[in-house]
Amino acid sequence: MPTIHLTTFIAAPAEVVFDLSRHVGLHKESMSDYREEAVAGTRFGLLEAEETVTWKARHFFKDRLMRVRITAMKKKEMFVGEQVEGDFKAFRHEHYFKACDNGTILISLLHYEPPMGLLGRWFSSLYLSRYLHNLLEKRFSSIRAYAESGRWKQLLAG
Repeated sequence: MPTIHLTTFIAAPAEVVFDLSRHVGLHKESMSDYREEAVAGTRFGLLEAEETVTWKARHFFKDRLMRVRITAMKKKEMFVGEQVEGDFKAFRHEHYFKACDNGTILISLLHYEPPMGLLGRWFSSLYLSRYLHNLLEKRFSSIRAYAESGRWKQLLAG
């Protein structure tokens, strides 16, 4: 099963980065290029343990749905989202938050198994892995922008 490992430093407290990472509205905003929106389950605010959210987005010239459940959570330290329904054979996204002197280290491990057997594995090695990596970088860039600019106060207050 392919794994994408991305480590990002954000100059903000771990609790802020943790909350921004599970904020449905910020997720939607960061993925606006893909017309991503929450269409079922938890559609607003912060995702909590055992909650689900169904995302609708446009990827590879097609509207796609993915239902994700938060299967593990330790406040301010980690949470895991796993696909319950969607195109992947398996999809598990682990988020870890490590406080350090001047901010937070966000560690992301995305484990996935593409559909379509051998063809899917070939597509993953040629393109899908890089595509998912770029999505994560875009997402974490948005989280960093909110966290480091102080805009998080308004977002998390509402």
